[in-house]
Formats: sequence, structure tokens, C-alpha cells
Amino acid sequence: MGCQKRKLGIALLGLGQYATEWLGPALRKTELCSLVGVITGNAEKAKEWSIAYHLAPQNLYDYDEFDDVATNEEIDVVYVVTPPALHVDFVIRAANAGKHVICEKPMATTVVDCDRMIAACRAAKVQLGIGYRLHFDPYHREMARLSHNEELGPFTKITGAFSVVLDQRGFRTNVALGGGPLLDTGIYPLHSACVVAHANPSHVTAFRGPKLKPTLFDEVEESISWSMEFPNGARCDATASFNQEQNYFRIEGDKGWVELKPAFSAERIFGATSQGVLNHPPVNQQALLMDDFADCIRTGRQSTVPGELGRRDIQIISSIYESADSGKRVRIPY
Repeated sequence: MGCQKRKLGIALLGLGQYATEWLGPALRKTELCSLVGVITGNAEKAKEWSIAYHLAPQNLYDYDEFDDVATNEEIDVVYVVTPPALHVDFVIRAANAGKHVICEKPMATTVVDCDRMIAACRAAKVQLGIGYRLHFDPYHREMARLSHNEELGPFTKITGAFSVVLDQRGFRTNVALGGGPLLDTGIYPLHSACVVAHANPSHVTAFRGPKLKPTLFDEVEESISWSMEFPNGARCDATASFNQEQNYFRIEGDKGWVELKPAFSAERIFGATSQGVLNHPPVNQQALLMDDFADCIRTGRQSTVPGELGRRDIQIISSIYESADSGKRVRIPY
């Protein structure tokens, strides 16, 4: 693609809130890649983006003509930002078009779809990365580093919650599109627990909370809590809800603790430890994620946040739902 000496061209597929408020602005700050195109089912949005970001007319695609990106040498990467259940089709189509792919989290709604996405990218010999922006946040990187610190760890008690208040219908309340707080916000404490535990959980126990808004949440859970057990004896207790505000993550051991609160925000994170306050300058997590992916393509190294990580999290989520449905402790079958 001749991308070694120029910025890599990214096309955003899906122009909803996250693309509009976060990814588009982040691409004004990237060093190794830039926004060159969009793929959307809304012609008016495509026009607005073309004006705002000075996009060439030939780089504006409708979903139906998306496969034509195969012949567009300006587009190196497609960033899929649709509701989760739609990821699989677009990721496979992007791979078949010979484009590297970033897929927003959660990767998909089933492990089978994750496997299909990984296989398609592998067959096409393109990179697949998942939008785990917090891997590039200095507070989360510091928490991961401290989890190796023998002076504070090992940390065996992990707690976290990421919940928001939802008052209207949308894809997050639509089960067919991959709605529900576990997939939407619960994936954050779930993923962070695996990072600081340096392992995958072996078992999970979960239960759904009561529905205080049964009409709004008639298709998806309103809240869900779960406990993950790790092979080293660590345990994570976490919650996700669409009817309260929570945003924290904490790890504790016999020698100390580390806490982020708020923990999962894209702009402002605050951290402290039993030894004092953490103080890091703010970063643009999305810009760092996309630049890292561009560097992976340039150098040939594997994505820092590969599809296998996304698949692992969907396997855990599937087991959480299985436990909540059965009322039993479930062994996670990787």
C-alpha cells in the first residue's frame, strides 16, 4: 500500500456519537495516521463530515458500496464503530477488501463471530485491533505496572463498576444489536481485571439485578453483577448498570492498594495508591490507540490490542450470562 513514508489513511465506518465526539477529533491529533474517508448509511452525515474534515468525494462510501474500498489506495485502515452485533459483517468485508481493521469494543456478541473475524483478517493477512483505548492511558498503565510491584502486591481483591443512567431507547436497549450494560460498560472493569491479574479468570458467578424501568429495559438487563475467580486466588467483583452512576476500579492486597476513580473515562481519570496520589498528564487515548495501530502496520508487529483479546472478553461475557441464566457458578471454556 506504500504506507511506509506517509500517514496511514483511516476510514471511519459508522458515524454515531463515539465517532463524532471522540474518534474524529482524535484523528486531528494523530501523528502516524489521518482521517481520509467515511462509510455511513446517512448521506447527509457523509456530506457534513466531508466538509468538516476536508474529505475527498471519492472517499465517501455508503454501506452498500463499501466493498469498493478494495480499490482505494488512500484508505489503509477501516475503523468499525457500529453497534456490536454489526461488527462481524463489516470487519469481514473490510478484511476481504484488503484493509487493516480496528473494531470498537465489544468485539462482537458471540465467540463464533469473533472467530470469524479473526479468521477473515488472518486469511487476508491484515491486522485486527480492538478499541481498548485504556491500554494507552497512563493511569491504567501505571496500575498494570504496580500490579507487578512486590512492595504493594500481590493484589487479590479486585472491585470495579461502570454504570450510567439511560433514559431512552437506542441500540443499547436492543438485544439484537448487542445492547445491555454488560457489553456496553461492564466490559471495562472485566477487561481491566484481567490486565491487573495477569491472567484469565477460570470461573464466574453472576446475577441480574431487579428491573426498575421494565418498559425501557424489556429486552436487556438493567443491571448485572458478577464475580470472577482467577487461578492465582485473586477475585474480581464487578457491576454494570444502566440505572445508576458508577465509575471506579480498585485493587487491594495485604501490603497496599491502588484505586482509579473515575476509572474508565476518556478525558479525566484520577488515581491514588496507599503510598500517595498518582499524577499523570492527560492524553488523548483514542489518538494513541490509532497511532499505535498504525505503527504496528508499518513495523509488522502484532497489534497491542489484538482480536484475541476481544474474543477472550466475549467468552467471559458469554459465561457471565450463562451463570446469570442458570444461577450457577460457571467454568469459562476458553
